Amino acid sequence: MTTELTPRPILITGAGRRIGLALAKEFLACHQPVIVSFRTRYSAIDELEQAGALCLFADFSTDAGIHTFAAAVMERCSGLRAIIHNASAWQAESKDRPLSETLAAMLQIHVNAPYLLNHLLEPLLRGHGQASTDIIHFTDYVVERGSDKHIAYAASKAALDNLTRSFARKLAPEVKVNAIAPAMIMFNDHDSAQYRQEALNKSLMKIAPGEAEIVALVKYLLASRYVTGRTHAVDGGRPLR
Repeated sequence: MTTELTPRPILITGAGRRIGLALAKEFLACHQPVIVSFRTRYSAIDELEQAGALCLFADFSTDAGIHTFAAAVMERCSGLRAIIHNASAWQAESKDRPLSETLAAMLQIHVNAPYLLNHLLEPLLRGHGQASTDIIHFTDYVVERGSDKHIAYAASKAALDNLTRSFARKLAPEVKVNAIAPAMIMFNDHDSAQYRQEALNKSLMKIAPGEAEIVALVKYLLASRYVTGRTHAVDGGRPLR
């Protein structure tokens, strides 16, 4: 049985770490209900639950897992404020794994999961008024330039970028659909000093801006009543290098 949550919750996939976690914390701090998906139960999931988030296990590696997750969301709420597709995997081509498996895995998480969830959860997105609901896809800077070491990853993110425009056409004017294409946003703890410097040198701005840069853009897109069907690069001017 569905429950009416006020305001309508924001669904964030893959919110156990990094940008997804930062978004969930920001919304909760603003008293915005949040539903998050997780595959690995990081300690942050416990923290989000204590802060009031509804945290649901999800396995997007199979269509059955996607359908099961969508059904769980529909059982727990009657409307959504937004879907933020943050769940991702970064898998390189490797001689130790068949290329077809690598491509299938990247397409499954970056294309099939958002594609099916957008369709399955469409009833929760509609019926709330013009420009009252959002879908945000997280793509990647490599969509623009390609990648010789992560070819399947780049191709799958490019497909997700195209889904942005198709769903914007399909769901307008009730639902705005946009993409965010980040480059270097934040480092991992284990990244070496040499790697960090090389990464910083790839952009004009020479910084890793951190999660706040993405949080601010997401909040802008949610507040807008006019911006849809666009990809918003957050890359520090890399294409101009």
